[in-house]
Amino acid sequence: MGFRLLEVEQLASGVKRFRISAPRVATSHQAGQFVIVRVEDKGERIPLTVSAVDAPGGWIELIVQEVGHTTAVMHTLNPGDELPDVVGPLGRPTEVDSYGTVAVVGGGVGTAIAYPAAVALAAAGNRVVAIIGARTAELVILEDEMRAAVGEVLVTTDDGTKGQHGFVTGALKALIGEQTVDRVVAVGPIPMMQGVAEVTRPHGIPTIVSLNPIMVDGTGMCGGCRVLVGEETKFACVDGPEFDGHQVDYEVLSLRNRAYLEFEACHRQEQSDAHA
Repeated sequence: MGFRLLEVEQLASGVKRFRISAPRVATSHQAGQFVIVRVEDKGERIPLTVSAVDAPGGWIELIVQEVGHTTAVMHTLNPGDELPDVVGPLGRPTEVDSYGTVAVVGGGVGTAIAYPAAVALAAAGNRVVAIIGARTAELVILEDEMRAAVGEVLVTTDDGTKGQHGFVTGALKALIGEQTVDRVVAVGPIPMMQGVAEVTRPHGIPTIVSLNPIMVDGTGMCGGCRVLVGEETKFACVDGPEFDGHQVDYEVLSLRNRAYLEFEACHRQEQSDAHA
């Protein structure tokens, strides 16, 4: 029995939202956790963070950016189609407590992961300021949902076509200069999360980042998702995916995530040649 797609929505260029029937995952999921998805019977397994759930309705939402073969195939699916596997929830949930003022920073499709964290932190009584950024206005996602959840949202775009002109790090730096920020949660591209950590480091603001390295089984068995945190090897699937942003070795993380770029490019070329 597969996992039926209930809705498929285009959010931005190369980004789609999938609502999937997965009652068991929906019932036990907490903010920050993810699932391992297989799109084809003989395909690879990829980690995707759950952006929203409805336990009574028995569904979860995944926001997926087309970046490789598997996500490209997933983008061809329609309501009524089924995924062979959706395994989860996996990983440790977001640490939620009463911190005070929390800045939740989402870069690009990372906003989909930042959103449930912002919802959970706001529900716990924190004052949450969301900073969401993208390269251009067309790629900004979940702005309305974020405003409904936390009220105070700052939008940045690299080209200035929406909100503030610049990066999320600039908006965060300005926010810290204007008021007390007790905690920061950042999700997005590796350079963005590293940049956020460097902004908060001089101020000693606890900073949490959500890592999404290459992953296979999601249970700590394969070791493919190992990351270096505070000079200790951690497995993102079972020890994370959230870690102290000031302790992550971003260079090692970047190298690991680039390990299969050449293979992926060759596969795409083979696929293209086959359909030529």
